[in-house]
Amino acid sequence: MTPDQNHLLAALSAEIAERISPHLELVWMPLGEVLYESGGQLHHVYFPTTAIVSLHYLLENGASAEIAGVGNEGVLGISLLLGGKTTPNLATVQTAGCGYRLKGRLIMEEFNRAGPMMRLMLRYTQALMTQISQTAVCNRHHSIEQQLCRWLLLTLDRLPSNELTITQELIAGTLGVRREGITEASGKLQRAGLISYRRGHITVLDRTGLEAHSCECYQVVRKEFHRLLGDAGTM
Repeated sequence: MTPDQNHLLAALSAEIAERISPHLELVWMPLGEVLYESGGQLHHVYFPTTAIVSLHYLLENGASAEIAGVGNEGVLGISLLLGGKTTPNLATVQTAGCGYRLKGRLIMEEFNRAGPMMRLMLRYTQALMTQISQTAVCNRHHSIEQQLCRWLLLTLDRLPSNELTITQELIAGTLGVRREGITEASGKLQRAGLISYRRGHITVLDRTGLEAHSCECYQVVRKEFHRLLGDAGTM
């Protein structure tokens, strides 16, 4: 496991990498681990490599829905760089794996040099805002089947294979919909030969077909990451 498995860390200049590399701490992120509580103090940023983390907005009644996902293309804890010490979002590990943790003080020192790190993080922030905005629009205007396709594609982009280890119940909680809706939507995709589903495992059989079934939201997010970050934002 090396830091350059995270696209943002890989995009740093040799000079910056030399300064921060000794302080990057490799951490294991088990499924379901909460990295940030809603309203909690942020002390570290996280650069996932093989893990995927889901950012949820938690309502007072306990309901929640994902507003964005972060994998090897990004960083968690961007609020620190924008002047906030807390975040209203809940950050939970969706796919177990590894990542690198860096103390907030250290990334702030690099960010405040107003050099390449600042420019990279601000471009990433804009790309993340696009993902959050597009997720909100998608959840309001598109079918559960389209939302599921978008989510599967974005998740697949962050994985080395075409197989996801996740339950329908967890997907339903992520999208903020009833489990029955996910069961029906995944059944349609399976009958169309796009995915294969067995308990806790989804295998994408036809990615091109899945993209055709998805709404435009997937491509909007993907293109914006490429536009703003180039190879650093590959998803």
